[in-house]
Amino acid sequence: MKIKSLVSTACLAMALTSGAFQIANADTLRADAALKADENGGTISRYIYGQFSEHLGGGIYDGIWVGPDSKIPNVRGIRSDVVAALKDLHVPVVRWPGGCFADEYDWRDGIGPRDQRPVRKNNWWGDAPETNQFGTHEFMDFIDQIGSEAYISVNVGSSSPKDMREWVEYMTSPGTDTLANERRKNGRDAPWKVAFWGIGNESWGCGGKMRPEYYADEYRRFQAFFHKSDTNQGLKIASGANAEHYEWTDTLMKVAGGDMDGISLHYYTLPTGDWNSSKGAATGFGTDQWVSTFSRTLKMEEIISKHEAIMDKYDPQKRVGLFVDEWGTWYDVEKGTNPGFLYQKNTLRDAVVAAANFNIFHHHVDRVKMTSIAQTINVLQAMILTDKDKIELTPTYYAFKMYVPFQDATALPLTFTAPQYSAGGNTIPAFNASAARGKDGHVYIGIANMDPADNIVLSVDVSGLKVTKVGGQVLTADKMDAANLPGVKAAVAPVDYKGGKIKGNQLTLDIPSKSVVVVQLN
Repeated sequence: MKIKSLVSTACLAMALTSGAFQIANADTLRADAALKADENGGTISRYIYGQFSEHLGGGIYDGIWVGPDSKIPNVRGIRSDVVAALKDLHVPVVRWPGGCFADEYDWRDGIGPRDQRPVRKNNWWGDAPETNQFGTHEFMDFIDQIGSEAYISVNVGSSSPKDMREWVEYMTSPGTDTLANERRKNGRDAPWKVAFWGIGNESWGCGGKMRPEYYADEYRRFQAFFHKSDTNQGLKIASGANAEHYEWTDTLMKVAGGDMDGISLHYYTLPTGDWNSSKGAATGFGTDQWVSTFSRTLKMEEIISKHEAIMDKYDPQKRVGLFVDEWGTWYDVEKGTNPGFLYQKNTLRDAVVAAANFNIFHHHVDRVKMTSIAQTINVLQAMILTDKDKIELTPTYYAFKMYVPFQDATALPLTFTAPQYSAGGNTIPAFNASAARGKDGHVYIGIANMDPADNIVLSVDVSGLKVTKVGGQVLTADKMDAANLPGVKAAVAPVDYKGGKIKGNQLTLDIPSKSVVVVQLN
């Protein structure tokens, strides 16, 4: 296995500084892989490609909601450009209204005539005024417009089972009860279908600073009043652990595992790993922070595996799903922006981070049933950044779009040994990958080349698979922090992949440095 020398790293840094770095100047590494196309590795749930939209900064207001009187094109107040972009991602599910915001949210603030709704202070995120113009009806309208499903986060920290029960009935009851009729009075006759209900959020932290034993009992109390029915078949998701808090998962599974359909997991990638000072810059970073970012994001594999082992102890049948419903990169906010709005630029690095995590999730399909990246618009690792009437589709957006064929696909075992890359005291595998047979019958291979300097020639044994044509898409750029701009044609966007060749049972893929590649085999 090759570990990059200090000389090579220095040459890369000089090239980046001069702006003269070209992919063609990269070294070439070689690696071997084997694809077992005749084996079924389980279904890659489409919900692995979920989104998360919280009342935070510009995530909702300006991001999704501009109001029906806005000059920005909209349908019932919801931005048309954002809807069109998200429809192209085939977004399967959106989690709302938080996040930390959810455990202060009173759902009644967001129903009824908008000009009569109360204005609250958003205590968690920048003390911004929360106008409640975007509430239950507006969110479900948004869900319908993008063709997605809803994941509702219930207030446990400052609310009661009664409040939860009434919100569930308001949304899902088909009868003539008072809550159903109130929904009709507010403009919605038919009940909505809500696929998932989160019972609290980060209850170990902003959701109440609870001990695992205390939350386990609270979860049991809340879920007892959930009342599943023919019209409310939503799954109940317990508020799970932060990163390596394995005791939380152990306690919840032991005390309440039989009463849940899923348990959440949150894990964010910080280049420095330091929550208390500088997390690292979104742009202008060097090779050291490129590598440290991937060193930390790849811990997702270990973290999932260890939580799965605990879940297996109490649930060997794997009935309870693991929902990684907050993940992604978290950097220092952009200068001049409200620190509480968590606005950061999005670069090529973020796209490769996304693909690397997709490949990890694909290896755990028997337990990982949903993930939700944080967040959809204008917050953290966003799909879309808005600027008044303009939008920017980020590199992360395009990574999601490239991986659409993996939704509900059949995972295929893909074994490989990756070279290594070192910088700043961290060593990472040069790439990771996953494979699947799509619903269209084609085989897809997704590759995240995390090596910022070297091309990789990957030789894949595809014995047993008849391949006549190799196509696909590639996403890369000259600079590690290459980004797009609002209202301008994307500089970091997929193009046709032409680096694949097939000869007999040998597939050869030339993978550019710092890239995302999705190969389609016909």
